[in-house]
Amino acid sequence: MRQIWIPKPGAPEVLEIREAPDPEPQAGEVRVRVKATGINFADIMARMGTYPDFPGYPGVCGYEFSGTVDAIGDGVDESYMGKEVLGLTRFGGYSDVVCVPTNQAVERPEALSVEEAGGFAVTYLTAYQLMVVMGSLKEGETVLVHSAGGGVGISAIQIAQALGANVVGTASKGKHEFLRSIGVEHLIDYRTEDFVKRTLELTDGKGVELALDAVGGSSFKKSYECLSPTGRLGMFGFSIGATGKKRSIWALLVGIFGMPWFRFNPLNLMNENKGVFGVNLGQMWDESDRIEGWLTHLMEMAQEGHLKPRIDRSFSFEEAADAHHYIQDRKNIGKVILVP
Repeated sequence: MRQIWIPKPGAPEVLEIREAPDPEPQAGEVRVRVKATGINFADIMARMGTYPDFPGYPGVCGYEFSGTVDAIGDGVDESYMGKEVLGLTRFGGYSDVVCVPTNQAVERPEALSVEEAGGFAVTYLTAYQLMVVMGSLKEGETVLVHSAGGGVGISAIQIAQALGANVVGTASKGKHEFLRSIGVEHLIDYRTEDFVKRTLELTDGKGVELALDAVGGSSFKKSYECLSPTGRLGMFGFSIGATGKKRSIWALLVGIFGMPWFRFNPLNLMNENKGVFGVNLGQMWDESDRIEGWLTHLMEMAQEGHLKPRIDRSFSFEEAADAHHYIQDRKNIGKVILVP
């Protein structure tokens, strides 16, 4: 098999292709010939050396895939053979062959292409956990979505629309036209506008019931200020710590010291009737049965036409460094895919 390795932390050019023997599925596993794998910001941080969950260097990152089952382990039903599936892998997704337990692979619905399926699992599961499982977003409520043109952002917008909720999105001006085309009426250019002020203006001073923030640092405090009474802030990333293409201790320190460490104290939360929670899908591997249930529900929503990943661009394995540059240069609207 062919894999994209991170031999050491660094700029995108450190990525390299290596050959390895095809893995054999263990008991309860299926082997998948990968046709597409999505790139997520965790991959970027792992390459830079700022992702604490990455097991070490050299290593292979990647968390999602789509492809065809070509071998099964002991105890796996024969019906899995030849199935078109999508799913999750705990690292190692930048490979043209992966082995995963059966509860981490679900049948690809006809409504999704191979590439759409390859970029589905991580962003939609993250958005689902943020909005449905923990954020309890309901019909008629409003959600503030940061980085609305990114993979999680578009996933969150589609889930919100399926729930009958309203969306306020932040994104650079160049992405507004696309976001309007998918039904987002209220948009904020985070580069030129104060998103707290604009969010309150757009909601007639009431604020939003849910805010999704993966920026980190002082942005968490500002997103909290956008909440209405009973509002919830869902934190799920720290992109402020990865502003360049190599690890920057200064950027990490600025982000860490900008955190609202004393703002989210129990007395404030009680007095203001607000909630704060965090989401890290990479820490949910012991909850695989629960995640399988979420993914099954998302497959139903996709088949019904509610969910459709927006694939911005596909890159070959040989172009992996270009793909990482493309994302970090903020050129993508939606998902970027690697195709073996």
